[in-house]
Amino acid sequence: MKKVNISNIGVKIAIVVGILIIVAAILIIVPNFKKDKNEGKVNFILNNNNVTSKLKKDIFIDENTKAVYVSKEDMENYFDGQIYYDKENEQLITTSDTKVAVMPMNSKTIKINSSEVKIIAPIIKKEATLYIPISELGNVYNIEIDTINNSIVTVDSLDREFIKADIIKNTNVKYNTKLISKTVDKLKEGDKVVWISEKNGWARIRTQNGKIGYIKSDRITNKTTVREKMEPKKQIEGKINLVWDYYSEYVDAPDRTGTTIEGINVVSPSFFSLDKGDTVKIIDNAARGGQNYIKWAKQNGYKIWAMFSNNSMRETTSKILNNYKQREKLIEEIVKLAIKYEVDGINVDFENMNMSDKDVYSRFIIELAPRLREYGMVISVDVTAPDGSENWSLCFNRNVIAKEADYIVFMAYDQYGVSSTNPGTTAGGDWVELNINKFLGQEDIKAEKIILGMPLYTRLWKTDETGKSTSVVVNMNKIEEKLPKDVQKVWDENTKQYYIEYEEKAITYRMWIEDERSIQEKLNLINKYNLSGGAFWEKDRETSNIWKITKETLNIK
Repeated sequence: MKKVNISNIGVKIAIVVGILIIVAAILIIVPNFKKDKNEGKVNFILNNNNVTSKLKKDIFIDENTKAVYVSKEDMENYFDGQIYYDKENEQLITTSDTKVAVMPMNSKTIKINSSEVKIIAPIIKKEATLYIPISELGNVYNIEIDTINNSIVTVDSLDREFIKADIIKNTNVKYNTKLISKTVDKLKEGDKVVWISEKNGWARIRTQNGKIGYIKSDRITNKTTVREKMEPKKQIEGKINLVWDYYSEYVDAPDRTGTTIEGINVVSPSFFSLDKGDTVKIIDNAARGGQNYIKWAKQNGYKIWAMFSNNSMRETTSKILNNYKQREKLIEEIVKLAIKYEVDGINVDFENMNMSDKDVYSRFIIELAPRLREYGMVISVDVTAPDGSENWSLCFNRNVIAKEADYIVFMAYDQYGVSSTNPGTTAGGDWVELNINKFLGQEDIKAEKIILGMPLYTRLWKTDETGKSTSVVVNMNKIEEKLPKDVQKVWDENTKQYYIEYEEKAITYRMWIEDERSIQEKLNLINKYNLSGGAFWEKDRETSNIWKITKETLNIK
């Protein structure tokens, strides 16, 4: 038998173990001590995250003005996803929650919410890239900007929590929390730091030099909240229940003195609309009895989201929206009227638009929303169901509108409308639910942004001997008057409506009824999908029991 040399095997094992230890050490140590990829660049610290390596273009600091410049692409990525360059007027428009800034090229005068403001550094163009002086836009984006040693720029959102702390012992700030880690900064007793987070005995902090790293938690004391996180305050807590109160420019606003509408908390009177023409002219319906209407609404605790309509005027709408100066003027006029009548919000109801105007309509909402929010007003925008005709459905970018507006109102009616050649329901439950899922799914809209619009009317369809079908609108409170006394109502589980059909003098009549039960089914969808609330078109078409049902189902206080 051959003898095995035990000592040789032991040596080999020791060598292998040694190599493994060295490899492990390299794997641990090297990543922690590799060269900083941001070295030599101006570092950009955004809300305690170093995003320098993620920028599409390096930021820079102007030597003369000390202004901090960020590329348009990076501004779009981190600050304003809808930043817009107006080629015709050579200006850039950027928006935030409550501000609209208009910045002409090479100008040191900009406009913020219609007020002219002087800045020290204009927009510049460098190698085909637009660079924006973010240091001049702190008031627009509600941010605080600091430059450290011309090598680090820190940007902190003023609506986020901000905590400072004291250092109680000299300590090194480490790259990470591993056993062996490089030092990124050094702190002395008494130094102040920004406290970011804490885990497993380590605190993540930002030093006064703008360096981000880790120190042991026991080296920190006197954590002080300098700024609390600002939570957006809703105008209405709980579910919204809105009713549109329509009247034309030829009559006075409805006189509702001495009445109440149980179960609603928002009224939307048709106060404002576009007038026909190539330039901005607004019909002020509130001038006719509007003051009394406003007084009645406020006395009853209803919020007033005044409706602003384009009166379905496609050409007028297109001409105004496609001209920035006209669009700006339209927004100014809306804001002035909203302030004049002290309404709580604007409900934008633009319909029958060119599909080609989809983007400029979105721009209109993007630029209007901050101006209204500046005064604490809500903006809601009415839209139709997705996947319909060009002028009634495909003219809306619902996703963009929902992001910019406080609420998007799905007008869930006229499934079969005045232009339909085949009889059908006005708002079948299955169709309504299908489209709610489209809003949540393909349109990627948050449920808390969606208000479900419901009809207080239906249609009576007539089909003659030739097969031609026409319809007339029948208000909910007039349905019983329109039907024969002995007509049989059959519940349709798909549409969640009673269906009737009868013949008279060779004409077939059909109706899908909107009543207490069908409305209840639609209200149930609001709760099922946790939507923001409901809306009804329009006041005075309802039966008396509808408001009680909505109050109970949506828990309206």
